[in-house]
Amino acid sequence: MDAKRIARLERRLVKFLGIFDDVFGRPEPREHLRTYVLGQFSNLPRKSIEPIALEAQTPPRTLQQFLSRAHWDHDMMRTKLQQRVMARQTDSDVGIFDETSYSKKGNKTPGVKRQHCGATGKKDNCAVTVHFGYAGAGGFRVLVDGELFLPEDWSDDRARCEKAGIPAEMVYRPKWRIALEMWDRAAGNGLRAPWLTFDEGYGRIPQFHEELNQRGQSYVAEAPTNFCGWCKGVDRGVAASRVDDLVGHSPVFTAQPWEPYFIKEGDKGPIVWEAKFVADFHLSDGGEPRGPRGLIVARNALDPGEVKYFVSNGPPATPLKELLRVGFSRFAVERCFEDEKSEIGMDHFEIRNYLSLKRHLTISAVSLMFLAEIHQDDRGEKSRVDGLPGPHGRQRHDRESAYDRRGASRLFERSGGKNPLRTDEKRDGQEESSQSDPTPTSRGWNKAILHPAVSA
Repeated sequence: MDAKRIARLERRLVKFLGIFDDVFGRPEPREHLRTYVLGQFSNLPRKSIEPIALEAQTPPRTLQQFLSRAHWDHDMMRTKLQQRVMARQTDSDVGIFDETSYSKKGNKTPGVKRQHCGATGKKDNCAVTVHFGYAGAGGFRVLVDGELFLPEDWSDDRARCEKAGIPAEMVYRPKWRIALEMWDRAAGNGLRAPWLTFDEGYGRIPQFHEELNQRGQSYVAEAPTNFCGWCKGVDRGVAASRVDDLVGHSPVFTAQPWEPYFIKEGDKGPIVWEAKFVADFHLSDGGEPRGPRGLIVARNALDPGEVKYFVSNGPPATPLKELLRVGFSRFAVERCFEDEKSEIGMDHFEIRNYLSLKRHLTISAVSLMFLAEIHQDDRGEKSRVDGLPGPHGRQRHDRESAYDRRGASRLFERSGGKNPLRTDEKRDGQEESSQSDPTPTSRGWNKAILHPAVSA
């Protein structure tokens, strides 16, 4: 990358972060935001508070207080982020609920406990956050909200919660309730995705389906095999059946042929699934029928033993290929988690305060938004969706997207110990840090070149 390109990207980041200037009442925290974001974009091996601060020649305690005590409106920052996403909205966008986990040592991180940890694939000491992802045209994908999952034992121990700065009104809620809270916040800010999807952890809850339906939100939900309901009318004298039994034995499914649909390009070639669909499915909500809904069964064409079930409240005339596009869009939020953890260090936090964690999640979403805009705008692509166009269609290989985004995240290393975005070069006096990070930092901030990244 030439010097002009580097300078343009710097100006672009300055302008982008300027969107959030009125979130802060004073100029100092505004500068700390720029320091924090540049630290997330750097090549530091560890992107927790202390390495970022030391690299920027800022006292670590200053950044700690920026997250934990400084007066600024992180809710407004999230609102502005969501409104910026809304400005890019198209009719084919998909909202996605999912969660991610962070393996942690000790018992001071808010919400930490031994629970299932997706990061390690086993029960482990970790914290979990629930997120609202958003997948738009041209490979655009961001996280528009995130919230800590507070386990029941934490919620019951109010003294522990108070010590971690968890508000008294914040109590245990199941993850699907947290997802609804995030949906309501986004809708209150004007951001309503045309479609929504989520995995079977959320799709197994009939009440979640109903809450979304009552909000007028179209969705395609992955459902577990033991999800129950009725096909072709409801007979109160007949108990609801599992979806795998309906697909295996009901004539409305057995009489249908499997239809192939192209999903996307994979590392080893096109990924194709075969599907069947019934429009008159009533899900069972505690024995009460709710519907009608659409019920989809899909199997991997190369591995028929890999089967997924989807339930949708989409408009009756919606083509099956569109429902499948939505249902298989969940990879976008998984890629957001991958990008945030591998590129900007979202999981590197060493935080014992809930407000600090909340602000860290919000700033990380802002950083990811900048990378998403760089990826989409600089490619100059026409607006379209990385989804499935039909049984015989094709799409752009998503590896190209990963290449651009990972390269973009290394826009800035730092040179000369100065923040290239800092407008005020005055430094606070050195203070002793209350947080230690043994990871050595590389001295010097060098502006990096976009370089090839490992393929996703």
